[in-house]
Amino acid sequence: LAKPGDEGWGRGDRPVINVDYWSVVRYCQWLKKQTGWQVRLPTEAEWEYACRAGTTTPFWTGDTITTDQANFDGSYPSFYSGGKKGVRRGMTTAVREFAPSPWGLYDMHGNVWEWCSSEYDEEYGGKELLSACLQSDNPAPRVVRGGSWYNVASVLRSASRNKLSPKLHYLKVGFRLVREIR
Repeated sequence: LAKPGDEGWGRGDRPVINVDYWSVVRYCQWLKKQTGWQVRLPTEAEWEYACRAGTTTPFWTGDTITTDQANFDGSYPSFYSGGKKGVRRGMTTAVREFAPSPWGLYDMHGNVWEWCSSEYDEEYGGKELLSACLQSDNPAPRVVRGGSWYNVASVLRSASRNKLSPKLHYLKVGFRLVREIR
């Protein structure tokens, strides 16, 4: 498998970027052959559940988030940043640069948008069938969640969602895998 471009920012502990949805699906298939692990992209509902980490607030950090807690464009003070201006890094940061969520997950808010297996539906209600996501080879737009280093705080909310073409790659988009344990 060819490595996607890193914009000159380096790989190391940074998230993978510039990868389209279908390349991630192929990577999951390759990884399963190499390891025997059952791996896949999360559904949109699984992603949001993991992001919230048992909370009901806009972020797992509470009602607001700062650039000391996540990588996003802090150039613009907003309600969700507590009215404070923060840092604008203009690129990805290494995973583990910020504290993990209560569930031990890093960068659920910011750094890169993350592909989900779900096709985008305007009527998303927080529930979906895993089987429908896994069996679809439909070219419909796919869900991305989490916001990125390029976005303002409001876009990083646990409930914030976006859609992208699955055949295109973006420097603000990466992925997080689910490993099924049986």
